Amino acid sequence: MPWISRLLRGQRVWARATPDGRLALGADGRVEILYQPGGKVYRASARNLESDPLPEALGDAQAAPGEAAGEGKKKVETAREPSPPPEGAYVVYADGACTGNPGPCGLGVVLLDGGKRRELSEYLGMGTNNIAELTAIVRALEEAPRDRTVVIHSDSGYALGLLGKGWKAKANQDLVERMRTLARGFCDLRLVKVAGHAGIVENERADQLARDAVTRRR
Repeated sequence: MPWISRLLRGQRVWARATPDGRLALGADGRVEILYQPGGKVYRASARNLESDPLPEALGDAQAAPGEAAGEGKKKVETAREPSPPPEGAYVVYADGACTGNPGPCGLGVVLLDGGKRRELSEYLGMGTNNIAELTAIVRALEEAPRDRTVVIHSDSGYALGLLGKGWKAKANQDLVERMRTLARGFCDLRLVKVAGHAGIVENERADQLARDAVTRRR
């Protein structure tokens, strides 16, 4: 099948097409796209793809699409001080806290969209620290927009290993599968492992929100 150029939020992309030049729609009304020839395959809603004023087409050999996004291992960046996010990215810091292990646990999530800010603080009841960390990322994925670059920061090597490195889940399997299923719905999801309790402002705030939830029990 050919790939034809389209505009997605003003950026030129390559969309999978039928031999007669129409978008190759899936049952969900989404289309496979490439941001560049040879890149990973993402999926975008057909209604978000606009005509290219200077349209071009590529064959599969020219496009040479790579691994489908969300189907393989994601890159997990490790940083003591996180790098500036890509322009226009939706930025998330997620953390969990537990008093005792197991014990009362909670989550904290900071959601940053340009100048807009949201915070989540939720008591989860009795559980483990790993459950709190995983659930924090699940909540972040539930709240973040799927059609934009989303950068999730966490200090949990366990949670990011399960999501980004293909680790096998020996426990909390339903929760891990929920996290992975949500992640597959994003066009560009990036994971950053940050150092815990290292003075990273928003990560410290997410930790405080999680601990506050445990204290309040709500």
